[in-house]
Amino acid sequence: MPVVESRLTVPLEPELAFWVSQTTAPLRYRWDPFVRSQHLLDGATRPAQGVRTATTSRHGLRMVSRYVSFAPPRNVGMTMVSGPWFFARFGGGWRFTPGAQPGTTDVTWRYNFATRPRLLEPLADRLGRWVLQRDIDRRIAGYARGCSDPVVLTAAREAAAAG
Repeated sequence: MPVVESRLTVPLEPELAFWVSQTTAPLRYRWDPFVRSQHLLDGATRPAQGVRTATTSRHGLRMVSRYVSFAPPRNVGMTMVSGPWFFARFGGGWRFTPGAQPGTTDVTWRYNFATRPRLLEPLADRLGRWVLQRDIDRRIAGYARGCSDPVVLTAAREAAAAG
């Protein structure tokens, strides 16, 4: 299954770095260039394991995903419940580890996917790697900007305090 990932180090402790990644609309739009709209489903008010999320990308593609792991401040993972026809499977996750310098966090964002139809898989996988790598690199760069945005940081601190 193809995998793409992007990594960086941010000048935040892992707990706060984690919660920046979990900001929801409308704050998410301040830093995430991929998301046109996003909201939690089924009456959920905060991200958590089992919660479903509806996302529309800047490309106009829609996906419903479900949190399969949610372990602040270490990691979070999601899998596609329904989405674009060309994905047979899609998943993504964040990992947060203390950085080499005090007060920093190494962040890894990873996608894995399978394309369809199977006959076109070699070409579709290559195209998917290219498109998704560009998107994930842009998203993690936006995330880095979010890690210095005072409005996003305030919301992340509140989410961390709420647990």
